[in-house]
Amino acid sequence: MIIRQETRNDYKEVFNVIESAFKNAEFADHTEQFLVERLRKSDAFIPQLSIVAEIDGNVVGHILLTKLKIKNESTEFDSLALAPVSVLPEFQGKGIGGKLILESHKKAKELGYKSIVLLGHEKYYPKFGYEQVDKYGIELPFEVPKENCMVIELVENGLKGVNGMVEYPKEFNE
Repeated sequence: MIIRQETRNDYKEVFNVIESAFKNAEFADHTEQFLVERLRKSDAFIPQLSIVAEIDGNVVGHILLTKLKIKNESTEFDSLALAPVSVLPEFQGKGIGGKLILESHKKAKELGYKSIVLLGHEKYYPKFGYEQVDKYGIELPFEVPKENCMVIELVENGLKGVNGMVEYPKEFNE
């Protein structure tokens, strides 16, 4: 398996991977592939943080991290949103998603980012170090169970003094 930065030539395959990965997902809105297309065209897009997993020349997984802000009355902090991570159904359960997550953490850290926020499965993401946002005084701008709202510090004390409301790029709401 090769894990590498996504290229324009991957877009169609990535669209299909995301669509397939979320087709039967219980808590998905089944439009994640369109979100990725919108985010690629946005100011929040960081090409190095759109990463694919490839087996035998075929894209089987994808992860995207995009810029977001955490804001309070006096300060705003840069962070990243993990959304989505996708693996073709026939390749799920083989550790590909985990490898994509770890690679995205490494690349984000290299680019100077200190944290990543996500909305995801409360049993899966803690394995990678994610914790509930409320531990840090961070809130998401919509009603969801608090156990699904998570954040990770990519560097020691990466969330020290950080608190407030997450502000997603507008493309998340279109």
